[in-house]
Order: sequence, then structure tokens, then C-alpha cells
Amino acid sequence: MGTETDLATRVRVLMSKTTPKQNKALVLEAFDTLFNKRDYHAAERFWSERYLQHSAHIAPGRDGLFNLIRTLPATLKYENQLIVAEGDYVIAHGRFSGHGRPAAWVAADIVRIEDGRLAEHWDVLQDEATEGQSLSGLPMFGDRFPD
Repeated sequence: MGTETDLATRVRVLMSKTTPKQNKALVLEAFDTLFNKRDYHAAERFWSERYLQHSAHIAPGRDGLFNLIRTLPATLKYENQLIVAEGDYVIAHGRFSGHGRPAAWVAADIVRIEDGRLAEHWDVLQDEATEGQSLSGLPMFGDRFPD
């Protein structure tokens, strides 16, 4: 027989279920709102107050993320190439450019959705390789190498 906690967890999961399609749209809109539009007030509705940040590059919580973005140049741009979802998890393959570093970052951002908001985040970041740096001869993002 299950415990009250097990039942509460099952009820919460059933009540908060969104579709993978909805979760992908949510992540893309959230990323555009924060990284491209820099609309921090609007972004608050996408990120949970209890947001857990696993990235080694970002301070804890929603405030850690928002404060980092505030320090970056207004030229920061996020572009998405591929997004996949399974249940409450979304993985977005994208590029962050205009952040003031010599090379753009190609990222795999993993986001967990809870109650219709971004609740948890992990990432894998890599400097985007030029054609001369690419041993495969193929670009890391899109169909051409960065200028």
C-alpha cells in the first residue's frame, strides 16, 4: 500500500502534466524572453521561484541566472537549432553569441518543467569551432561555420 507522500506525488504529476509540445514551446518562449528580449519582468513568469541551477557557470536560483544575463552585453543572442522533449524534460540545442567572448557557445540546455514553469536546469557548453578547428570538417551549429 502506498504512502500519503506517494499519493501526493502521483496526484501532483497528474495535475501538472503538460505535453512535450507545450514544454518545448514554453522553453523557446522563455529563452527568447530572457536572452533575446532581456525582459526580466516577463521572464519571471517562466522561471520558478524555486528554480534549481546545476550549471557550473551560473549562480544558484532564478536570481543567479537573471543577474548573469544583466552583466552580459545587449548584443547577446540565443538561437535554437533543435529541441526535443520527453515528459517534463526538454533538451534545447542552441547557440549563444554576442556575449563578449571570442567564440559563440554551442549549448545543450536540459530543462525540467514543473507546474508550467522552468524548475531545473543543466547545461553542456562548448566554444563554437571555426572551420579550421573542426576535425570533422562540419559545423557544430547550423549548416555553415561562424564568420
